[in-house]
Amino acid sequence: MKIGLRIDVDTFRGTRSGVPNLCKVLAAHSVSASFFFSVGPDNMGRHLWRLLRPTFLWKMLRTKAANLYGWDILLRGTFWPGPVIGHRLGSIIRSTFDAGHEVGLHAWDHHAWQAHMDVMEEDALYGQLKKGYDSLTAILGRAPTCSAVPGWKCNEAVLVAKSRLPFAYNSDCRGTSIFRPLVGGRELLQPQVPVTLPTYDEVVGRNGVTDSNYNDYMLSLLDPAKLNVLTVHAEVEGIACLEMFEQFVGKAHSKGFSFVPLRVLLEECPPGDPAPIVAREIPGRQGWVCCQSDISGVAALSRT
Repeated sequence: MKIGLRIDVDTFRGTRSGVPNLCKVLAAHSVSASFFFSVGPDNMGRHLWRLLRPTFLWKMLRTKAANLYGWDILLRGTFWPGPVIGHRLGSIIRSTFDAGHEVGLHAWDHHAWQAHMDVMEEDALYGQLKKGYDSLTAILGRAPTCSAVPGWKCNEAVLVAKSRLPFAYNSDCRGTSIFRPLVGGRELLQPQVPVTLPTYDEVVGRNGVTDSNYNDYMLSLLDPAKLNVLTVHAEVEGIACLEMFEQFVGKAHSKGFSFVPLRVLLEECPPGDPAPIVAREIPGRQGWVCCQSDISGVAALSRT
């Protein structure tokens, strides 16, 4: 009856405002979570060019993005260089760890990873990871033990690059069970703890799901017999949807569920059969995401 709670922190605003808000809510409910921080420049406003893509434009309209995220996020780094999050807000990242939460690496440059990782060679990918790893190590005074790529943008080259860093586990894909990934037929040692549940922006405004029934919809997806891993965002559940998120935590507790960091799931449920990773499109999200696959004959997602 456990829910692995993963909190992605993508932006300066999410770190400055969303993280402290979430930490207060979690403390009030005696909950620990896994926070994954972006620590480099916040250039998220550069995603605005994607408005030219109809699926992304519809997502922005469907989620009322300007109200949800705020214009400071939507324009950050567009007309001027974005602030380096770790340099400006390292104290908030440290205090999150000091409060008993698991802290891992999300990215050095969140925008650059989403926009360019699929055309980067392994050494360049490793360089981005190492930059973020070193920055987070300096902030925490200890090395991070886990990571989760932005937007579930991962391929075999990323997995190999990550294997050069001492992560105990990664959470880079969507899936159904904890597993070790296969790359070129070889099983890597670092297990994956996949996200099993959809995110707010993937479901709200679709199939009759609104803010008023979102919590009930998400509760209906929880299955005590299966792995439950939920991703929330500091920019969403930590700010505009904070009250709704706190209500969700309370409702989940009332149904007998507890929230835990992802490492607890790994400790209690060792990896099952190894599997390759594949690129798939999922409802409500623009573009492909990395997914666990145990389907024989499906080509693994390799370097492009």
